[in-house]
Amino acid sequence: MQKCKYSKPLCEEIVRFIKNEYNSKKIPLHSPRLLGREMEYLWQCIDTGYVSSIGEFVNDVENDISKITGAKYAVAMSSGTAALHMALICAGVKAGDDVITQPLSFVATANAISYIGASPIFVDVDMETMGMSPQSLREFLLSNCIIKGGKCYHGDRRVSACIPMHTFGMVCEIDEIAQICQEWGITLIEDAAESLGSTYKGTHSGRFGLAGIFSFNGNKIATSGGGGMLITDDENIAKMAKHLSTTAKIAHQYEYDHDQIGYNYRMPNLNAALLKAQLENLDLCLMAKRRLANRYARFFEILGVKFITEPRECISNYWLMGIVMEDRVSRDELLEFANENDVMMRPAWKLLSELRMYQHCTKDSNKNAKYLADRIVNIPSSVIS
Repeated sequence: MQKCKYSKPLCEEIVRFIKNEYNSKKIPLHSPRLLGREMEYLWQCIDTGYVSSIGEFVNDVENDISKITGAKYAVAMSSGTAALHMALICAGVKAGDDVITQPLSFVATANAISYIGASPIFVDVDMETMGMSPQSLREFLLSNCIIKGGKCYHGDRRVSACIPMHTFGMVCEIDEIAQICQEWGITLIEDAAESLGSTYKGTHSGRFGLAGIFSFNGNKIATSGGGGMLITDDENIAKMAKHLSTTAKIAHQYEYDHDQIGYNYRMPNLNAALLKAQLENLDLCLMAKRRLANRYARFFEILGVKFITEPRECISNYWLMGIVMEDRVSRDELLEFANENDVMMRPAWKLLSELRMYQHCTKDSNKNAKYLADRIVNIPSSVIS
């Protein structure tokens, strides 16, 4: 087939293919797959009466995530955002610090930094991984920062942490980023919210720094309705995260006493019951995702449209699949046509560095991030049974 130019016929062909794949008139971007023991576990949870933040299902999913990722410890939270906030607190990030992150990400990445009273610095992403570019990170540090007493400073502000995000489940060059952070005395925290099941050089995402976090929102590859998880190999971090996320309550048979300001961030047992059933089928879901990605890749190769595939050394969960259009005009043309025809598509996020509350923050050129934001279209990625 001759390569199509970006036009209405191309939009029609893409939408037709996706409708045939899903055999449905109205197709969401990503819907949960609830085909396991979800109802059974939810009824078990209800029968026990433990539907809030105490219950065996919470302990179970923490153990499950530890096994899946290889992390020594996992702490269940009410959301991925809560888990990221808690990771920053446990890492010792303070108000007035700077935290390096990337502009191409969901807003929660920057919001969690702001909850601390710290400020994000936005360094550019890599074109292949769509996650933080280690080259951009190193160039920013060399041009703008110094090391004093083993700590990194940007002017008179300490750069206390770095948060790369694994975009759409594609793991960035995280080992090189980890090495740079070590050289500069910066704590690495991975925003692995979208990358459960993704690995880099054989190691699961979230395992390369002090802590990593996952999201189990309703649109994720495994869902608890709403929920998140912090993972770490540091026992002290795990203990602190669990304590602070349960309102810093001191254990006692009946007294209520708290030893510091805490947070009501613990995952409810009801949500954990749903998540446990989801995690039992994670491997099947990952295989189905890969089959869908392969079909998409073959289709878009024929059309001459770039389908986003896993980077080198990464085995991706293909959580949210996407294509890269020729320019913003063709991107918007496809978005408008698809959504008008009941096939949900969306662009990548508006760059965090361009949001009104973060426009004043330090950033580099963000050249690659701008290019990708103008061209990425996320396409329906639900698992097909």
